[in-house]
Amino acid sequence: MEAVQGWFVNPNTVNVPELDRLLELDPYLRPHENEIKRRYGCFEEILKKITESEGGLDTFTKSYEHYGIHAKADGSVFCKEWAPAAEAVYLKGPFNNWDHRKHPFEKKEFGNWELLIPPNPDGSYPIEHNTVVKLVIRTKSGEEVDRISPWAPYAVQNKTSNLYESHFWNPPENHKHVFQHEKPDVNGSLRIYECHVGISSWEGKVASYTHFKDNVLPRIKKQGYNCIQLMAIMEHAFYASFGYQVTSFFAASSRYGTPDELKALVDEAHRLGIAVLLDVVHSHACKNVLDGLNQFDGSMVHYFHDGHRGNHDLWDSRLFNYNNWETLRFLLSNLRWWMEEYRFDGFRFDGVTSMLYHHHGLGVGFSGDYSEYFGLATDTESFAYLMLSNYMLHHFYPKCITIAEDVSGMPALCRPVQEGGGGFDFRLGMAIPDKWIQILKEYKDDEWNIGNIVHTLTNRRHGEKTVAYAESHDQALVGDKTLAFWLMDKEMYSHMSKLSPQSIIIDRGIALHKMIRLITHALGGEAWLNFIGNEFGHPEWLDFPRPGNGNSFHYARRQWNILDDDLLKYKYLNNFDRSMNTLEEQYGWLASPQAYISTKHQGDKTIVFERAGLVFVFNFHPTQSFTDYRIGVDVPGKYKIVLDSDAEEFGGHKLIDHGTDFFTYNEPWNNRGNSLMVYIPSRVAIVLAKMD
Repeated sequence: MEAVQGWFVNPNTVNVPELDRLLELDPYLRPHENEIKRRYGCFEEILKKITESEGGLDTFTKSYEHYGIHAKADGSVFCKEWAPAAEAVYLKGPFNNWDHRKHPFEKKEFGNWELLIPPNPDGSYPIEHNTVVKLVIRTKSGEEVDRISPWAPYAVQNKTSNLYESHFWNPPENHKHVFQHEKPDVNGSLRIYECHVGISSWEGKVASYTHFKDNVLPRIKKQGYNCIQLMAIMEHAFYASFGYQVTSFFAASSRYGTPDELKALVDEAHRLGIAVLLDVVHSHACKNVLDGLNQFDGSMVHYFHDGHRGNHDLWDSRLFNYNNWETLRFLLSNLRWWMEEYRFDGFRFDGVTSMLYHHHGLGVGFSGDYSEYFGLATDTESFAYLMLSNYMLHHFYPKCITIAEDVSGMPALCRPVQEGGGGFDFRLGMAIPDKWIQILKEYKDDEWNIGNIVHTLTNRRHGEKTVAYAESHDQALVGDKTLAFWLMDKEMYSHMSKLSPQSIIIDRGIALHKMIRLITHALGGEAWLNFIGNEFGHPEWLDFPRPGNGNSFHYARRQWNILDDDLLKYKYLNNFDRSMNTLEEQYGWLASPQAYISTKHQGDKTIVFERAGLVFVFNFHPTQSFTDYRIGVDVPGKYKIVLDSDAEEFGGHKLIDHGTDFFTYNEPWNNRGNSLMVYIPSRVAIVLAKMD
């Protein structure tokens, strides 16, 4: 069954409940009102069909309760698969001595196949817990091929064949994790720690869920983050894919441990008041056939488009057909699975730009012209799927957080579905890290364009929240550079000790690293994101084991040992990061309206802005310090320094006296009603707060 042919929806018959609110927020959308209505009409038609055909959205999106291989309460095992192109389906494993003929599936309607295996005479399950189970598909050519169930909740790599195999996951009740802690409410200020379990140890190995729970979560909590974003959890056969070539969508990666160990990790995070987001990949799927979704029933189509539309040339992966009814069932149920089974708090959707456009964003530079978003280049089927996903998630989980990885700037992507928007809560501010890379690569310190920096940090759609970040996880990969590497790589291995001679490069690098992160944190969005290790300027790149590096784990780790060494300067950056987060938690600037910028002086290289009652002052000048520098403030009174990037605990030179009180003058300055005089040294940022 196809979902809906979106281009046949008549926009004149569509009522978008709160469209007026969207058009009032952005009047430039009015010429595209019919297209917004048509898209909403596609979403509405799919939702209507689900209600009429499947008994409602709740039932439809919990299809994992029926599809796949399940242990029933009476000791039997029930199996159900969708394989419309198959001529026959069988199940095999140690339980039947690998003789698949003993357990054929029965063909049902709509391409479904079912099998019921009765309990053993003693009432026990006919398939033992954690044993291999394989599907056998007879294709139309008569060939019988091994396959892994798309709904498999646990897959383990066979050390001989290197293929991932489905394991029947049915642990005894006393071995199942029982959740103890409620989900935290972090929808105010969101400070996200993006992390990868496998690289989270300082040792050269694949770290476990348990290691992360016991050793890394306490660091994250101490550092002031209230949310983690877990990468590479959905099972992927190739470790070096960073988790973006998914083979088993319902399986928590076994390379880090068992499903129950992941549940314990999530539960512990919740105990600490930390929300947990899953980096979900619904934009494409790995091409693997024997241990992936590709050609599951012997056909090229199954969950995917046929021909060129079904392949992503750059990623070398398969592309989902979001107009296919069973694809919708599979992907929507996948979101519910992670929310219900593992109690995640939301998702960061990967590759949204690729989903939104037929060209997948390849070779296209988005200028911001609205015709780029509302023309034929936009993939209506994908957009309707994203609307449906966000509608479903926020309907069943009102506190759910969804983030879109979209570089295109699609208007209304982060507005509610009832307004005709995409329904996401946040989008990643992907232009910000690119700008910092460009500045550090191409310009000398005295050539920095202050106005352009401010524009990049504030250039976001009004009413659509942005996750700001100074550097992406891709920059940490070998072949690229983190901010710390761009700033200090020449001397990071020789001059980061407190016993080393004073270094101009290290001094500059530490100062700018703190300033870049603070201004991005405070000015760049409504949430903050940091990739694991960047908070202390991790000194080496990330390189997963692969043939090109001798399959070494040496660079696939995070070196907490150097952070914990009191003789090294990495702790200064870590201390500053923690203080930034602590101050944000106290004043809540991420949840406050966008900042008012009173100064962006190109010659002085200074930036001054107010947000959440705080006054932020930055001096990016490489050599010039300013005494009695006048800045504008809105609220009169007495101010004190609450954060100083030059403080001793941050590796600074202690040039500013923190005992000084700053009193406003009743003299307007830079369109503010009052002014202050401050001392702001070169390459220093200070934050002032009004005292009661």
